[in-house]
Amino acid sequence: MKYTKIPPKLFIDNRKHFGKELKSDSLAVFNSNDVMPSNADGTMGFMQNSDLFYLSGIDQEETILLLYPDAKDNSMREILFLRETNPHIATWEGHKYTKEEARDASGIQEVRWLSEFPATFRTLMSQCKRVYLDTNEHTRAIVEVETREARFVKWCMEKYPAHRYERSAPIMHKLRSIKSDIEVGLIKHACAITEKGFRRILPFIKPGVWEYEIEAELIHEFVRNRSRGFAYSPIIASGGESCVLHYITNNKECKNGDVILLDVAAEYANYNSDMTRVVPVNGKFTRRQKAVYNSVLKVMKAATKMLVKGNTFAKYNAAVGELMTEELIKLHLLKLSDVKKQDPKNPLYKKYFMHGTSHFLGLDVHDVGYFQVPMQAGNVFTCEPGIYIPAEKIGVRIENNILITEKGNTDLMASIPMEADEIEYLMND
Repeated sequence: MKYTKIPPKLFIDNRKHFGKELKSDSLAVFNSNDVMPSNADGTMGFMQNSDLFYLSGIDQEETILLLYPDAKDNSMREILFLRETNPHIATWEGHKYTKEEARDASGIQEVRWLSEFPATFRTLMSQCKRVYLDTNEHTRAIVEVETREARFVKWCMEKYPAHRYERSAPIMHKLRSIKSDIEVGLIKHACAITEKGFRRILPFIKPGVWEYEIEAELIHEFVRNRSRGFAYSPIIASGGESCVLHYITNNKECKNGDVILLDVAAEYANYNSDMTRVVPVNGKFTRRQKAVYNSVLKVMKAATKMLVKGNTFAKYNAAVGELMTEELIKLHLLKLSDVKKQDPKNPLYKKYFMHGTSHFLGLDVHDVGYFQVPMQAGNVFTCEPGIYIPAEKIGVRIENNILITEKGNTDLMASIPMEADEIEYLMND
């Protein structure tokens, strides 16, 4: 791992909070993600299962965590299983966790090798009444590949059909949506790395620069600051591509007079930031580009003020829609007479602003959480309104990361340039 050590208190506290949510006499199981194959003998980069990392801090493949808070033997209440290394693994793959290192990282004292898992699991299954299994229940998840966790769930329920089974996901969604001070610090650090990357590319962008060259500058800055790299596939979309929401080919030349939509951000220690900015290729917005930009910025600032404890997403989204409609009328993209006749279930603003304004942020870029629950202190949300006008090759989205507090909220990206005039100044300084 490139990142510096995370205090194990984070994971110790997370396990305590999780244990309090379990029904009596329950055993919970969490598996690491697979190392996914590419082609031939190649593999993709490893990314840890977010729930397992949240509860253990262990960032290594072939890891299993067992939690049994009501176990009569104290040593069986938290057990971490690791892949045992050997000279061959050390030569070809490098260092793996020792038991001592895993204890230090996680705060879990009972650490065993993975070969001991079957016997240990049989013993605990003979004692517990319920088993909590972990599944990916994100509302936007489309899972076509059977994961290591999914294989375990299938195996466990077939081998032990008489047990009562429960879902860990609802508990994890509840707990992970409220960030601790340590987690907020890690997200802020990811935001700070993102800021360094953004400031680096502003004077670099000129007519004739290619989108992938901007991508290269960003990844350089992110990795040199201990990030694994991009928190998600970077969107560096110039000209008409700025209206393509998930444009990731990044293979166009940036032309004079166009804007570039940059949806790019760094991760740090598995925690993510998520930023979008729009800049003029030649360093100066046209009058029309600036008008659209400032309309989005106005909505973004107003929407940020509504991200407060107790507000609901139904009210929030409705209010943002009204604000966006007002701006689209000012920009002569909508007519007031048409708006008055619109279908409330299909508002006209969605032609130019077709995505949501906010999502949870944390260990996953689109982190887990319940939009049906009123906003709570400790939630971290994005705020990202946009206006997309393909006919004019103008796509504008502005996005920051907002921490909800007891007294309001804190913009974790407040120091990243956002005003059109400041962006122009930095591009021409």
